[in-house]
Amino acid sequence: MKAMLYNEPGGPEVLQLIDVPDPEPGASDVVVDVGATSLNRLDVVQRNGWFQMDGFTYPHIAGMDVAGTVSAVGADVTSVAVGDRVVVDPSLAGVADSSKLAGRGDLYGELGVIGATVDGGYAEKCLAPASHVYAVPDDMPIEHAATFPTCYLTAAHAIFTVGELQAGETVMIHAAGSGVSTAAIQLAKDAGATVLATAGTDEKCERALALGADHTLNNRTGDVAGFAREFTQGAGVNMVFDHVGTALFGASLFGTGIGGRLVCCGNSSGDEATIPSLGYLFHSGIKIMGSDPYRPEEFGPVWDQFCTGDFEVVIDSEFALADAAEAQGKMLASDFFGKIILKP
Repeated sequence: MKAMLYNEPGGPEVLQLIDVPDPEPGASDVVVDVGATSLNRLDVVQRNGWFQMDGFTYPHIAGMDVAGTVSAVGADVTSVAVGDRVVVDPSLAGVADSSKLAGRGDLYGELGVIGATVDGGYAEKCLAPASHVYAVPDDMPIEHAATFPTCYLTAAHAIFTVGELQAGETVMIHAAGSGVSTAAIQLAKDAGATVLATAGTDEKCERALALGADHTLNNRTGDVAGFAREFTQGAGVNMVFDHVGTALFGASLFGTGIGGRLVCCGNSSGDEATIPSLGYLFHSGIKIMGSDPYRPEEFGPVWDQFCTGDFEVVIDSEFALADAAEAQGKMLASDFFGKIILKP
């Protein structure tokens, strides 16, 4: 099969489209012919060598969000058949011992992730545990399914499992143009919350409003904490959903109201943050919460919600697998809104 891989850290020039052996399933695995995979920032971060997950090795085939058609099944697989259209849960927690991908399920250690620590969707075929694939409805384009896994599970786990967002609360969501935030906006609105969204351009703010955000702010030019106070009658938001990190951390804290939660699931602008006022933090009872990995049992219910709900699929652009370097450049430049798709 053709795969886009790299053998060392570096710029886009390290990506190589070459022939590699087709994956062979273990007893409880399936092989998926990749119909589409979508990009995540980790694809670029690991390629550049800025950060690499525990268990990462070379050569590496990226692509955490995979959807396609099953082309081979292991000897013990009865739940999935050749020809089934599926989306893949990339987390390797809860994998059966008879899978070739077993033994990587430590949520707080070397958690295996398809496309992050083992071969992923930047290829014509992808190996996955049969327990970790879910049926794609006949009327859903396979590209739509490929926008789902990382974004929706990251957002749902952070907002609801960790942050316990409730109907009637107000949440401020940063980086509204990113895939995870387009998911978070829609999930929060579906749950009955008021959504304040911030983004780095006015155009992205307008698009966030169209997705369902109640109010938006350009966080490059506006007062983030003041924005949070303005639309909560001075009280501050109940929750901040943040994967930006350094750049907006202080403003997020001051925009959070009494007893509020600042839920962090990323660090795209840097790994260090300063608490500008310990007094404000403890006096207001604010909780700073790290969003840990989601559990295997969370994937199915959120996928069902996505399939049956009125969620808008936000695809910025599509690229051929051979043009993965161009697609990654677009992501690195933050020149996108929603998901960027690769198709073999």
